[in-house]
Amino acid sequence: ASGNKYVPRAVLVDLEPGTMDAVRAGPFGQLFRPDNFVFGQSGAGNNWAKGHYTEGAELVDQVLDVVRREAEGCDCLQGFQITHSLGGGTGAGMGTLLISKIREEFPDRMMATFSVMPSPKVSDTVVEPYNATLSVHQLVENSDETFCIDNEALYDICMRTLKLSNPSYGDLNHLVSAVMSGVTTCLRFPGQLNSDLRKLAVNMVPFPRLHFFMV
Repeated sequence: ASGNKYVPRAVLVDLEPGTMDAVRAGPFGQLFRPDNFVFGQSGAGNNWAKGHYTEGAELVDQVLDVVRREAEGCDCLQGFQITHSLGGGTGAGMGTLLISKIREEFPDRMMATFSVMPSPKVSDTVVEPYNATLSVHQLVENSDETFCIDNEALYDICMRTLKLSNPSYGDLNHLVSAVMSGVTTCLRFPGQLNSDLRKLAVNMVPFPRLHFFMV
């Protein structure tokens, strides 16, 4: 907190400026440090390879500089939490590139991801299965805990439980934020059980590569 104001230790990354502008203009836009918005201009066009090897690879060093600065501001860094989707180009391609780069630089820190899994029933683009398949391989190797968020289940909950006939992305994101809040409660409040990311992994992961949790 600087100037009696809480500042999230979050880095927001995208390969196009549009979403960042929306966050900045939104109700929480003033909460984030302006330097922590890192974005390209070209977009990834729902192409995993663009996010992982070309456009994303050009931006990733800039992102790592900001991550490094935030990590240096920690007293005792537990690890990293990455929120991304596996259906597009940026979240899937560049997200997994960022995970592997952070892994190289901080090999002894925990890596937790909140990964939104695509579904054929509620699909934006035809290449979602490819992007997701390429990403899962990366997550198996480089993540310690992956919380799988199923897009289809989110729609089902919105329609059946919340009785929303036409759920918006805002509604889905609200559900995801509730899940993330629940999962991280034990990290944020005092208690004995799963009090940090590593203890959560100790209790939940039977084998290192089997670290995918349904939430």
